[in-house]
Amino acid sequence: MVQNARSRTVLALYTAGDDIQCHRVRLVLAAKGVTYDVVVVDPAKPPQDLLDLNPYATLPTLVDRELTLYDTSVVCEYLDERYPHPPLMPIDPLSRARLRLAAVRIEHDWLAEVAHIKAGGRPAEAARKHLREHLLAALPLFKASKFFLNPEMSLADCLVAPVIWRLPSLGVDLGREGKPIMDYGERLFHSQGYARSLTSEERALRAL
Repeated sequence: MVQNARSRTVLALYTAGDDIQCHRVRLVLAAKGVTYDVVVVDPAKPPQDLLDLNPYATLPTLVDRELTLYDTSVVCEYLDERYPHPPLMPIDPLSRARLRLAAVRIEHDWLAEVAHIKAGGRPAEAARKHLREHLLAALPLFKASKFFLNPEMSLADCLVAPVIWRLPSLGVDLGREGKPIMDYGERLFHSQGYARSLTSEERALRAL
């Protein structure tokens, strides 16, 4: 039986075993070095305690004692403010706005194509092509700085890196042109924080 989240003394994260948005939050938590309880949920069969906490039963859902949060962007920004070191957003408003807008575009453009690929069928091939095009169009952003749009790791990287991690399993090959993007991914993938963010299902996506 799953322990009631509100009775926990540490954060509890309801997460799917393989989901980009859930991985995004786990990467934020790993970057912050925060201790938390992981409750892996089958999205098709949400447990009653998740239904009690979140009327939409969406994942990820974060519980911090009496507080429940279930929009991914809200969760990530809450964690960045709740645990301010290291900061994952730049200080100036212009840079923060750029990162937020980039996240919105990635969710609308990249993640929509990922969903089509996972759904299978003939549209999956078109989705692979479109996702590759979206990523290559963003190539200047990967070349401009060590991290995505920022000299230091930010919340944007916590969304971008899980997408790059899944490209082989999605059947998306960026070719030689996309090497800077794959190099960016490898820099993050070899960090201890990234390793902590992975579930066993996500590790298997790149198993040899």
